[in-house]
Amino acid sequence: MYTKGIGLTINDILRNKIQSKTSFGKQSAFVKTAAAITMIMFAIGLINGFFSLITFQNEDARKVGCGLYLLASSITSLLTITTFTIKFWFTVLIQMHSIVNASVLQADCVFIGPFLKLCLCLDGWLNACVAIERIVNVSKGVTFNKEMSKHAARWIIFLLPILIIGTIVHEPISHNLFSYITQKYKSINNNSTENILIETEHNTMCVIRYSRSVQTYNTVTLFFHLIVPFLVNLYSALFIIFGTAQKRAATQKKHTFKQHALKQMNEHKQLLISPIILLVLAVPRLIISLVSGCVDPSNNPWLYLCAYFISYLPPMLIFIVFVLPSELYKKIFDESMTRWRRQIHQ
Repeated sequence: MYTKGIGLTINDILRNKIQSKTSFGKQSAFVKTAAAITMIMFAIGLINGFFSLITFQNEDARKVGCGLYLLASSITSLLTITTFTIKFWFTVLIQMHSIVNASVLQADCVFIGPFLKLCLCLDGWLNACVAIERIVNVSKGVTFNKEMSKHAARWIIFLLPILIIGTIVHEPISHNLFSYITQKYKSINNNSTENILIETEHNTMCVIRYSRSVQTYNTVTLFFHLIVPFLVNLYSALFIIFGTAQKRAATQKKHTFKQHALKQMNEHKQLLISPIILLVLAVPRLIISLVSGCVDPSNNPWLYLCAYFISYLPPMLIFIVFVLPSELYKKIFDESMTRWRRQIHQ
């Protein structure tokens, strides 16, 4: 039965694949594969978060607001991948043991799911803040105020979660627990059709019931949190490339604007590639979130599972997207790792 107002969650994808009252070792290959991928993502996410924290906890990386945003994003990425893993195993254990205390299920409905969405939205907006900071830095040039940048970053990091919570607060409010009974037919005499045991299972699931107006609002906020940060990142990349090329073309007239633009594009190509990669990885989350609750994910379980996992890759790419392409941040990371190793061996 599919009564969810909008979107699909990991609960919906795994619901018909997990055998209740059965040990994990006897679960299907689908469930075991999903668990293996989850733990691999968890390990990669921890490494990404640790390396990012090592980099941005260094004061040299936090001389301007960008470093503070990326430090906050590093913490958010760790929270995201940890909550993602908890959510997965929470779902598996709940469905393996069909009788679960209602307060435990309520915690999943009201806290874990919305908190996971908050982390994803916060990660996207922190990346957008980095992009805005870069625009201001390029436009101001030598007059860029580093202290003002850090002061503004602290306030934005404080206010951003509050503002995001304000836009998604309808989700935990709209959650309800829905109980239903299923019957399973099991042969008890060597697959004979003469002796069949009927097993009755009492199940409880988390559902969201939206009115049409709230559903429209939910769709609008979903697009807003996904598309706007991407557009900000893309505009930042184009502004830095073509803005810098225009300034150099005005002072270095030996080369045309087109030549300067191509040179800047080659030097800053990671600024264009990064937002495009993040958008492509965010598209599956957009599609899953807009899928009708009447869709049965068991028809294409691998498709929905892959889309679900892909949508959680962006928070795991902070180190790859922001640290590795930057000579400054990479140098700070190498120095921080060297210092950290020395502290361990002392």
